[in-house]
Amino acid sequence: MQEQENDILKRVRKIEIKTRGLSNEIFAGKYHTAFKGRGMSFSEVREYRIGDDVRDIDWNVTARSRTPHIKVYEEERELTMMLMVDVSGSRDFGTVERTKKSLLIEVAAVLAFSAAQTGDKVGCILFSDRIEKFIPPKKGRGHILTIIRQLIGFKPESDGTALSEAVRFLSAVCKKRSTAFLLSDFLNAKRDEEPFDDALKIARASHDLIAVRINDPREREMPDVGIVELQDAESQRKVWVDTSSMRVREHYAAAWREREERTLETLRHNGIDVASLSTDEDYIAALIKLFKQR
Repeated sequence: MQEQENDILKRVRKIEIKTRGLSNEIFAGKYHTAFKGRGMSFSEVREYRIGDDVRDIDWNVTARSRTPHIKVYEEERELTMMLMVDVSGSRDFGTVERTKKSLLIEVAAVLAFSAAQTGDKVGCILFSDRIEKFIPPKKGRGHILTIIRQLIGFKPESDGTALSEAVRFLSAVCKKRSTAFLLSDFLNAKRDEEPFDDALKIARASHDLIAVRINDPREREMPDVGIVELQDAESQRKVWVDTSSMRVREHYAAAWREREERTLETLRHNGIDVASLSTDEDYIAALIKLFKQR
């Protein structure tokens, strides 16, 4: 047990050294430009002036004073970042240098340290097909390290995925506007697609939502390695597949493209920005592109 704890601490430190450096050198400024100032908070009430937006009129003050007054807002200088991180069984898959889990952890750490650099609070929601753990938003390096430690060592109760659960929970616990990243491979159950769409519609009205999609090249295209037994990491269902068959490989790739298009369409029509990352590629360029698009 002590050996396992020491191993986790070493991995936390290794991830901190790598991702904190990236945040300091590359992402902190871009994060500030892309996300700071998007929230608005109430500042004061003043008399109405010609040209002011009538939608900002404070009718209660206007009625009491018998003179039109409007509410004045200012940009929020401190925001909250929420990381919604998928901890379902499929995150352990990986066929190149790293698993999807390790990529998820690195990206979450980079985002968290970038937010910390600008003085923002960071919270975390770990989810499978249920809410596995909620870490309330706080500031500070120690808090970020606590989040990374949970991401490395956390053992979920379920292997399934329900994206709608994470987004619903965000709306329930975060009443103040936040910048919320949904980090997942988006291998969502079909029965959850409509609830996920409904949850996004509600959450995006109050929060700035961004999707970070993680995948592995072998999920997009099956290699020709003969007859193999495949197991679903979430349902545990096993099946024998003849990967030497071109027809089988084409069907596999087509099913992936269809599922990917459904996911992207759901995100697009809800106005959600998307970054797609692969375990065999450099995620830095993809994140910089995401930040520049905003």
